[in-house]
Amino acid sequence: MSDKLPNRLAIKLHPKAEKFVKQGHPWIFEDRIEKKNIAGTSGDVAVIFSQRTNKVIGVGLWDNESPIRIKLLENKPAQINEDFFKAKIKRAFAKRLPLLATNTNSYRLVFGENDGLPSLIADVYDKVLVIKLYSTIWIPYFESILHILIEVSKVETAVLRLSRNVTRSMKGSELKDGLVVYGVLKDEDVVFVEHGIRFSANVIKGHKTGYFLDHRVNRKRVGELSKGKKVLDVFSYAGGFSVHALAGGAKEVISLDISGQALEQALKNGKLNVYEGIHKTMTIDAFEGLQNLINKKEQFDIVVIDPPSFAKSAAEVEGAKNSYSRLAKLGIQLVKKGGALVLASCSSRVLAPEFFEISEKAMNSIPRSFKLLEKTYHDIDHPIGFPEGAYLKCGYYKIN
Repeated sequence: MSDKLPNRLAIKLHPKAEKFVKQGHPWIFEDRIEKKNIAGTSGDVAVIFSQRTNKVIGVGLWDNESPIRIKLLENKPAQINEDFFKAKIKRAFAKRLPLLATNTNSYRLVFGENDGLPSLIADVYDKVLVIKLYSTIWIPYFESILHILIEVSKVETAVLRLSRNVTRSMKGSELKDGLVVYGVLKDEDVVFVEHGIRFSANVIKGHKTGYFLDHRVNRKRVGELSKGKKVLDVFSYAGGFSVHALAGGAKEVISLDISGQALEQALKNGKLNVYEGIHKTMTIDAFEGLQNLINKKEQFDIVVIDPPSFAKSAAEVEGAKNSYSRLAKLGIQLVKKGGALVLASCSSRVLAPEFFEISEKAMNSIPRSFKLLEKTYHDIDHPIGFPEGAYLKCGYYKIN
């Protein structure tokens, strides 16, 4: 923890960048900054003044280690203090209340920029809070943020997770990835409930914060469709769709993933619940595995294809589009007549209309007909606060 108090920077931007600030866009890139009064350190408060009126039009945090130099907190004057953060987090929690009225005790309490707290994620698994920092801008405020998050969520334990870039920057610091920063963690595999279905998240070593909460509504939907069905869950990771399908009465589920460790977790998650179906796993590359199943003339009532992000940079977008096309072509061939194909994407750089167009064009190239049943997007605890914040899209297709 740094004892140094953050400085206040006076910033002026290029006119086009001012327009984005007034619209509430949270990112200000380095080349959009025209003037600043002093050199900034990560976590310093950046106060943005209008070129024309010299009035404050926004306040953010300075990030020395990112091309996004300023992460905007407000597009109006604001005092950045504990009361400010408490109001933000309480507003975020209020948005999640309808979800918490269901049989669910796992949720994303803070979704970064979309909740006005850029580069900060806070997930709750039952009584355990997992905070993930994607930037060192939060280090000067961490103690206050931690206290507020605990107070609002009423958890008993809190764990800190750090992104790779933050881990590198924090070398030698007392704050480390996987550090228990509040309470006692009895077991790093934390059991939680999602719409009545039990799962576990490894909050110390698991990917991101330990689990992917964003597909909750789609997992529930697949579970509702699965009674008596044979289901294929591709890129299954820890078995989110698989476990809901089994709990929903599927007669057989195959979880397919390249990670044997993830599939072990999928089997464990299944056993946290009561089910009568058969749960199988396939440890193989998804594209290869799908083609193998086609070659064997396997057919399923429901095929779910939910890959990780294929486009983490602009250079990867075209490759991502090709991959989505290939997956749709492979997937449709494995669905029984009258069955369902569920196609999802979490690549923010491939917009929803593009993703659905690519998928449907690919399916049209196969001699099968299909009908769109529905499209889904973000669940309630993953609100969209700016265009780039929208990443999740999922299409349900009936295959004839």
